[in-house]
Amino acid sequence: MPCCFGKFKRIVLPFVFFIVQSATAQEIGLQLYSLRNQFAKDVPGTMDKVRKMGIKEVEMFGTYGLGFPEFIKILADNEITVTSYGAEFDKLKNFPRKLADEARSYGAKFVVCFSIPHEGDYLTVEDVDSAADILNKAGMILAYNGLLLCYHPHGYEFRPYKGGTLFDYMMEKFDQRYVQFEMDVFWIKQAGQDPLALLKKYSNRFVLMHLKDRKHGTLNTDNGKADVETNVVLGTGDVGIAEIFQEAKRLGIQHIFIEDESSRSLEQIPKSLKFLRTQW
Repeated sequence: MPCCFGKFKRIVLPFVFFIVQSATAQEIGLQLYSLRNQFAKDVPGTMDKVRKMGIKEVEMFGTYGLGFPEFIKILADNEITVTSYGAEFDKLKNFPRKLADEARSYGAKFVVCFSIPHEGDYLTVEDVDSAADILNKAGMILAYNGLLLCYHPHGYEFRPYKGGTLFDYMMEKFDQRYVQFEMDVFWIKQAGQDPLALLKKYSNRFVLMHLKDRKHGTLNTDNGKADVETNVVLGTGDVGIAEIFQEAKRLGIQHIFIEDESSRSLEQIPKSLKFLRTQW
């Protein structure tokens, strides 16, 4: 957590306390997956590029073939903090305690699940029920270890269901004591939803955020699939990044990660950072 202190609210979970700042001190970080192609070729050199962008905190998912000692040393050499640790669903299901140890070893405060199993392109009610049972149990174990579990939607959660969507059903089924959410504004927009409206509707459940903009004219899809080359510099697309960023600031969402999956990510990330700094 940032060391700046203002007014706080306390979210109490069994045997663990999360102190959440209610107003300011957002940190703009990077989802390291944005530079997956560069990391695959040169981990130290790519992390140095991240540092030179002024990035101080990251969300990680994998170590690109390096062991823990090598990867954490590279992070430390570049004074980069791991705030959020990406986790595979199967690991949350079968090895939650081991996963908690791994995330804590990197200094993470959050563990994020990026997908849940389902057949084909679309999610079912049964998939949500099954995932809820597993994530609620894993989230409780992570909470006992000082970590907060978040789920990251990828668009296929927004199929209609009972006057709302399956995502609304998720909000009911995922125990809010143990499972919160990371909003990826691109995937919500891609599914034909309004990220700003959803952020306001569930303001108490989104604790992390991916900022990713989308090229104007892109067609919506609700199956979790999209052309990564539609990722554009923040503020130049159709997602409404400026308004979302201001709302995230108002709500006190502290950890916001730029994610750019395009082949131009190394060029676009500094421009996206520059845009966000003008919105501060």
